[in-house]
Amino acid sequence: MRLKRFEIVHDYLFKLYFEDGTFKEVDLEKLIKSKVSKEEIKTAHIDNDWGCLEFNGGRVDISPKTLYSY
Repeated sequence: MRLKRFEIVHDYLFKLYFEDGTFKEVDLEKLIKSKVSKEEIKTAHIDNDWGCLEFNGGRVDISPKTLYSY
């Protein structure tokens, strides 16, 4: 399961769209706050090879499987 696209709603709240058509709105604060500050949220991007959500140039990433089940 790969992450297809995402939208940042505000702070750590994301809308996530997966390749199977599933949509989820999730608050990732508890998952990433210790590694990604509010200011760094805007560094979010999708790794094209793995379909994971990355921050800070790939130093922090969340697998699509984790995002899907979160």
